[in-house]
Amino acid sequence: MSHPLAYKRVLLKVSGEALMGRRDYGLDTETVGRIANDISDVVSLGAEVCLVIGGGNIFRGVSAAASGMDRAQADYMGMLATVMNALAMQNALEQCSVPTRVQSAIPMASVCEPYIRRRAERHMEKGRVVIFAAGTGNPFFTTDTAAALRAAEMKCDALLKGTQVDGVYSADPRKVPDAERYAQLTYLDVLSRDLAVMDASAISLARENRLPIVVFNIHAAGAFGAVMRGEGRFTTIVEPR
Repeated sequence: MSHPLAYKRVLLKVSGEALMGRRDYGLDTETVGRIANDISDVVSLGAEVCLVIGGGNIFRGVSAAASGMDRAQADYMGMLATVMNALAMQNALEQCSVPTRVQSAIPMASVCEPYIRRRAERHMEKGRVVIFAAGTGNPFFTTDTAAALRAAEMKCDALLKGTQVDGVYSADPRKVPDAERYAQLTYLDVLSRDLAVMDASAISLARENRLPIVVFNIHAAGAFGAVMRGEGRFTTIVEPR
């Protein structure tokens, strides 16, 4: 008997850094392939999945701005980096026989579709994975905020954030061994304790739309599927009942 899904339609947010594998920058095809495989498994369970991928593995907007580049210009370069990542993930998913569409907030007709909300919803209803590229299309907004925005627009049941660790901790567990791990938090907990989950605008947007955020380790093979079945280790951020 198949296990019932905890969520029917989700947005998976993957950082650009998650695609680097053990490399210092760029894409590790093996890592991209493994994540695509996990997504394929979840789609085969009957879930509707869309994705937002960061661009940090190719370009760090904020750090470039700090070294004298105009912030808006740097952010546009970062958005283009996310399109490259989206195309790589589309290729990996299609190798797993998962029909996939890339929609970019910055139109580039010869490469992918422009972002059209209703068309994206239709793709998902037909079982296609939709990858939203180029953030929100605006500088000064992170891909986390883009993920919260697209998840709300797509009426997702949850926003799943794949990170380097298995949930939200009081401090970076890789640097602070006795950091406390939280099983559940409220949006206000995250904001008031300044926990580095997502930036404040993304958390606020999720809170306004009562969109649960689930943080889990994207590097653990099969973790995405486990979270979708309500199993494994993760942190859920929800409004208190």
